[in-house]
Amino acid sequence: MKRILILCFIVLGWLHSAFGQVTFNIDGFSKQYYGKVYFSDTSAISSAGWVEVYDRSTKKKLIHVDADELSFDLHDGEIKANIAEIPYGEYSVLLYEDYNFDGIKDFAIMDGFNSCYGGPSFQIFLASDKDFVYNDDFTELAQNNCGMFVVDAKNKVISTMTKSGCCWHQYSDYIVENNHPKLISTHTEDCQRAPLCTVTTEEWKGRKMIKTVVNTINLKSELIKDYFKFHIDKENKDVILYNLDDYLLYYVILDAKNNVEFYYPNDMSHQTSNFKYDKKNGKITFKNKDANYTIYDKSGNIGIDITYKGKTHQWKGNAKSRRGSIGKLLKISLDNVVYQ
Repeated sequence: MKRILILCFIVLGWLHSAFGQVTFNIDGFSKQYYGKVYFSDTSAISSAGWVEVYDRSTKKKLIHVDADELSFDLHDGEIKANIAEIPYGEYSVLLYEDYNFDGIKDFAIMDGFNSCYGGPSFQIFLASDKDFVYNDDFTELAQNNCGMFVVDAKNKVISTMTKSGCCWHQYSDYIVENNHPKLISTHTEDCQRAPLCTVTTEEWKGRKMIKTVVNTINLKSELIKDYFKFHIDKENKDVILYNLDDYLLYYVILDAKNNVEFYYPNDMSHQTSNFKYDKKNGKITFKNKDANYTIYDKSGNIGIDITYKGKTHQWKGNAKSRRGSIGKLLKISLDNVVYQ
C-alpha cells in the first residue's frame, strides 16, 4: 500500500510538471527561420519563460531571450507570430518585420510586460550579414513606450506612443540613420486641465527642432455643463463663458483658428470670487491684473467691453452667432461668482 501511494505521488508530480511547463514551436512566418517558446506555467494567463530563434537549415540557435513574463495565447493549439494589436491588444512573443528599412526582416522578441502600464516589451535584433544583432536604441523604443512601435514601411517612419494617466499622451516619429532611430517629431497632448488642453509640437526642421504650443478647448467635454458663446466679427474671435462641472465659471477667447488665446481664471486655487453677476442688467464683470472686463447680454445685444490703462475696447458680438445666454448659464449658483 505504501509503495502504491509513493507511485501515485510520483505520477501526480510528473503530470503537474508535464502540464505546467511546455515548449511550443513558432512557425509559418519565414522559410529561413522558426522559433520556440517555453512557458514555465501554462495554468496561468502569463508566466516566465524564454523565446528562441533558429536557422531552419542548420538548426543553429540564433537568438535566446529570457522573459520574466510571457502571455499564453493559443490559436488552434498553436503559438502564432506577428500578432501586434497596438497599443493594448494581443501581441505575439515573436515579431518578424523590417525595422531599419534595409529590405531585410528583423526580430522583435518579447521579454515581459515592462512597457507603460504593464504593456508588452520587446528586445530588437537587426539582421546582419551572418546573424541578428541586438540593437539598444530600437529596444529602448520597444521598452519605454506603450507597447510595440508602429512601422510605416512606405514612408520609412517608426512611430511610438506613451501616456501618463488619462490626460497626457505623447506621439513621436523617427526615421532610421545608420541602424539607429532618429527623432524627427513629437506631438504632446496635455489635457490634465480638461476641458482645456495644451498641444505641444516639436519638429525637426533643418538643423534644429522647432517647437510650437497651442491651447485648445473641448466644448463637448462632459465637464462642461453649459456655455454661452458668441462671435466678434471685427476681431474674428469667439467669446465663451462656460460652467465647469456645476462648480466654476470660466471665460475663454478663441482666435481665428479656434485655439485658446486667453482664459480666466488661470490658476487652480479659486480662493476668491472671480466674477460678479449683475442679473438685472445682464452683465458679468471680472478683473485680471490691470484689465477690467464686462460681458453683456441684454435686450438682444451681446458683446464685451475691455478697459485697460484708461482705454475701453468695445467688442460687439454678432447676435446671429449666439449660443445660449448669460441668464440661462447662471441659473445655478457657481462657487466663483458673486450674484448681485
